[in-house]
Amino acid sequence: MTRKAILRGVGHYLPDRVVENAEMETMVDTTDAWIKSRSGIERRHFAAEGQLTSDLAIKAANAALEDAGFSADQIDAVVVATSTPDTTFPSVGTIVQGALGTQGFAFDVQAVCAGFVYAMSTANAFITSGQANRVLVIGAETFSRIMNWEDRTTCVLFGDGAGAVVLEGGDGDAGILSTDLNSDGQYRDLLYVDGGVSSTQTTGVLVMQGKEVFRHAVEKLAQTAETALEKAGLSSDDVDWIVPHQANSRIITRTAQKMGVSMDRVVMTVQDHGNTSAASIPLALSVAKSEGKFKPGQVIVMEAIGGGLAWGAVVLRL
Repeated sequence: MTRKAILRGVGHYLPDRVVENAEMETMVDTTDAWIKSRSGIERRHFAAEGQLTSDLAIKAANAALEDAGFSADQIDAVVVATSTPDTTFPSVGTIVQGALGTQGFAFDVQAVCAGFVYAMSTANAFITSGQANRVLVIGAETFSRIMNWEDRTTCVLFGDGAGAVVLEGGDGDAGILSTDLNSDGQYRDLLYVDGGVSSTQTTGVLVMQGKEVFRHAVEKLAQTAETALEKAGLSSDDVDWIVPHQANSRIITRTAQKMGVSMDRVVMTVQDHGNTSAASIPLALSVAKSEGKFKPGQVIVMEAIGGGLAWGAVVLRL
């Protein structure tokens, strides 16, 4: 049988500080009603002073390892999806490796909000090719550090957090069935950070053309999910759960409608942590599993879009 990357464990971590919409009203010119109507977000978590992206990643990784029943030294590779690393280098992945004591190799993937899908696809390639047997895949972000607090349309949308999964190679029906990755650099100015090492030598802050991103998101998310399902020999009728990038409740709802999937088959957690970029899908996976939503044999579609523009989807059978 064809070797597959099987999901063995999930975990997540959210920083202790919870910032409700009411608190955002004291920080910028906004209201709870405006934030909810535009995004569905009710609260988000912010990392504490001195708390780094790697700190969040390590906690989520430990939770996923515990859920999988593995020790760190049984892991062959660590792939971290992040756009907010601790430092320019080394990678967050190697920092996590050093802290946990995993074997093999570790590195970061940068595809912004699509990062976790890209990281899952990368891990899948390692496992199916035999280069690794067990891979720890993490999405971790501290987006509160790159917010423009003068822009009330964007700073209310994002939060900090981390999610992780453990994948293991094996035979059978379960595992990643297909992936689909895309990007189009002509849209790079729709969502970006206006700083960088070789340009300004500063971190910069997030800039987003919200209406344009929304328009592209619904179309491209539905398209990549349908393409991934077609690659797996499935259709939207075969999907038990969609676990989308948790950016905006309106995008999530519109994408499900476009795919013909009812909202009772969609995992939605954006209201509780905002847009955590690459962390949002594994966060949602972990929350949904803790709530008992998933059952063996079910088909899950994960899809995301982020700056680049970069977007993609993963089809997984539990």
